[in-house]
Amino acid sequence: MSGGGDWSDAENDRIVADYFDMLADELAGRPFNKAAHNRALQGRLPGRSHKSIEFKHRNISAVMQELNQPRIVGYLPARAFQIRLIDAVLRRMGRDRTPYRGSSSGAQEARALFFQPPPPPLNRPSLDPIRAEAIARRFDPAEADARNRELGRAGEALVLAHERHALAVAGRRDLADQVRWTSEEDGDGAGYDISSFTPEGRPRLVEVKTTNGWERSAFHISRNELDVANDNRESWRLVRVWNFAREPRAFELAPPLDAHVRLTPTSFLARFG
Repeated sequence: MSGGGDWSDAENDRIVADYFDMLADELAGRPFNKAAHNRALQGRLPGRSHKSIEFKHRNISAVMQELNQPRIVGYLPARAFQIRLIDAVLRRMGRDRTPYRGSSSGAQEARALFFQPPPPPLNRPSLDPIRAEAIARRFDPAEADARNRELGRAGEALVLAHERHALAVAGRRDLADQVRWTSEEDGDGAGYDISSFTPEGRPRLVEVKTTNGWERSAFHISRNELDVANDNRESWRLVRVWNFAREPRAFELAPPLDAHVRLTPTSFLARFG
């Protein structure tokens, strides 16, 4: 193997496997030594220096972030990554998804959720068009989040507990007892997941979108959810839960959603005429 030039698939697979091992330790709260991992990799990747391995770990963080996956905190994303690195990460995700899915266990025991302001607009896209298109051709992270029922249910359970707790703290135990997990009790057709209240007793219709990724992770929203949001602008709110696998955080968006995010049509209904 040469020490310069593009990394081979075998090299990418090797360093991605090492990254996932460290990430699993970090998510589980187990100590690990990044320098020791780097030294071991130098032995398995002849010609690759400490610096090149360190930068490649940062590249993997960038790919993980764009795939709505948790990343190692100590490796800040470096976005000028090799396109073939995307395939190496997806191969590993296909083999070992369990630590990154999130679990509903313990979610309903949570009583508080840290809310922050929504992220401000970006002056430029987080990725250049070539890499963004390469990811879009291979994987839809927002669709993967939407189809992950365990993750979605766990996020809803966390927000449900938060809504009840917030009302109880505000002295409205009567309203806290009336908060309903609508999507769980009635199904997904209502256009929101939780029927709650403000401390003043006004209705609060909460749609929850959950990701293991960062705060700017894209999400899917249905036509029905948009219609319900626009018809109930005073009461409907979208709660975006992010960083779920590690330390869940959230922010809230009020309609109209296109004041906060860019809405892009992603599918069409085809009917025979």
